[in-house]
Formats: sequence, C-alpha cells, structure tokens
Amino acid sequence: MTAIAAGGDSFSGYGYSLALKNDGTVVGWGNNSYGQITIPSGLSGVTAIAAGFNHSLALKSDGTVVGWGYNSYGQITIPSGLSGVTAIAAGGYHSLALKSDGTVVGWGYNSYGQITIPSGLSGVTALAAGGDNATGYGHSLALKSGGTVVGWGNNSYGQITIPSGLSGVTAIATRWGHSLALKSDGTVVGWGSNNSGQTTVPAGLNGVAAIAAGNGHSLALKSDGTVVGWGSNSSGQTTVPAGLNGVAAIAAGNAHSLALKPKAP
Repeated sequence: MTAIAAGGDSFSGYGYSLALKNDGTVVGWGNNSYGQITIPSGLSGVTAIAAGFNHSLALKSDGTVVGWGYNSYGQITIPSGLSGVTAIAAGGYHSLALKSDGTVVGWGYNSYGQITIPSGLSGVTALAAGGDNATGYGHSLALKSGGTVVGWGNNSYGQITIPSGLSGVTAIATRWGHSLALKSDGTVVGWGSNNSGQTTVPAGLNGVAAIAAGNGHSLALKSDGTVVGWGSNSSGQTTVPAGLNGVAAIAAGNAHSLALKPKAP
C-alpha cells in the first residue's frame, strides 16, 4: 500500500476506507450505501486517492481524475477536459483538484461557495475539503507555496477563519467543522469547532510529520513513526493501538482512524 483515505457520513455514522496499492489499483471496505467502495472496473495507474462523506476520487498518473459513489450534486462528475491534476480532495458534497500550474478547480455542491475558487488564487501546493452532509455545509482550504493558508465556503464554526499570523505551514487537513495546519517546525495548529477537543492540540506535541482531521477528532503522525490522537473518542478513534509504530501515513474518517505501515521485508 502507498496511501490510505477514510470517509464517512456524519449524519448516519457510516464510515468507509480506501487504500492505494503499489500497483496503482484501489481497494475499498466499509459502508457502501452509495457505491463509494465499489471501485470502477479497470481502474489502474492511480497515484492518489480521496474519500468524502459518501464519494471517492482517484488521481491517475496521466493527470486525470475518476470519481465514484454518491453523485446527487455532481461531486463525482468530473469537469470536461480536466487534466494536468497533481492533487485531489473530497468534501461533504464537493470535490477539488489542484492543477500543475498551481490553480484549483472545484465541482459539486456550492451552496456555501465551497467550489467558488477565490479570485486570483494561485501558487497552491495542497488542498483539503470538508463539510457536513447532514446539512449540506461545505468548505475548502488551500496551502500556498509561501506557507500560508486560504479558506472559502461555509464558516459556521470558524473553520475557514485562518488564525492570524499563521505561516510556515507545510500541510493542511480539514473535515466537518475544524481545520488543522502542520508547521515546518513540526508543531500543529487547530481552529474551528472544538466541541470534542479536536482543535485543542496536546501540550508539547512536536516532531509531527503528517496530520489528519476526522469529523470530531484529529491525528498526528510523528517523525518517529508513532501516532497521537485527540478529540472525540466515542468509537475508540483516538485510542491508538498499543505498540503501534513504524507508521508511514494516517487517515481520519467519521469515527474511525487508519494507519499505514510499510510491508515487512
């Protein structure tokens, strides 16, 4: 496996998972109410995956995107001619693509402007998409090459109100109503909804190499290959398995968490 993604429906509590294999194919498991883990026949050459609440995306090596699962708002209807894509993100009812020229394309539900890309947005290096599919809320984040973050869409919980002075960011994550940023010094900043403590970063947390945001919980992968979780633990999603180490990637869904470990030699 080379990548993992976790999705789920915040309203019903359903969750699902995706994994990208070394051979460029995708495997899915968990809830399949909308076909979100029914991988399209013949899908191959995949380099990245993304999981929304009930829809899934795959980025292919030729820079094109494939979508499957729930499509009531056109979130898996890829814009005609979309190519040159280098990264993808799946929100509640919307999808985002980052192009090689640093610009962003969005499609799907737009009730809160979550796919209305801010005028002049460029120099983007990473994307994150969130939203609550019980209400249709949706929001988007972009990380710029200078280490700053831009947000647009629904802001009911302050999830796109970027903390003043935030800079030196190397990675971003968002889900339902909260957002996370990983800084170049290995520390994490959180903002937005904190009803379950998901933006209250554990004191002294440092040496972080990757982050993930679930519906009410947060995860951090440390450079030593261990994982830290905080926020809601209603389903044990932040209770990291004892002895877990050697982790290469993490993902956070509705109420579950995933860790990718390299295959033993």
